[in-house]
Amino acid sequence: MLKELVLKNRSYRAFDESRPITERDMRELIELARFVPSGMNNQPLRYRIVSTPDELAKMHANTRYAAALSIQLPPEGQKPTGFIVMLRDSDVTSPEGLAQKDCGIAAQTILLAATEMGFGGCMIGSFDPVRLCADLSIGQRYKPLLVLALGTPAEKVVVEDANDQGNVIYYRDAENVHHVPKRKLEDILL
Repeated sequence: MLKELVLKNRSYRAFDESRPITERDMRELIELARFVPSGMNNQPLRYRIVSTPDELAKMHANTRYAAALSIQLPPEGQKPTGFIVMLRDSDVTSPEGLAQKDCGIAAQTILLAATEMGFGGCMIGSFDPVRLCADLSIGQRYKPLLVLALGTPAEKVVVEDANDQGNVIYYRDAENVHHVPKRKLEDILL
């Protein structure tokens, strides 16, 4: 059921490195993403799979996770085992706003499909695009929009209602469980 899949799809920041996601798995996820809607059907998105040890090390150095927490994430020995870099092809005429929307639709589709396959991931917008392109030898015509960190989840993430003051800041408890407060339905309906 879709609701169960959506609730299981969380932003994971710790992964079981002994159970990696493969390049083949990521190609399957991208194959599904190519069928999602695209503004004006321009299809400006391009994808770069990162799965080799050398490139994974460069990605780990390039990405930052959960700025609201004052802890090292991902923990040592629990790093993502694959990444998909989502890029905009500047040779494809598409308004910036539409490309951003396309990226969100495709990213969520990829993460839902990854969850269905037994994997998990995290959308990462905190990276240096110039350094990322240089490290991965990505041409100037491509602009990185988002990075998806992927692998087999190795942490517990709990979704809960935000408190009555509307606090939605995520946190970790003493057992290292990641809590994600969500606004209540009555708070988001106008």
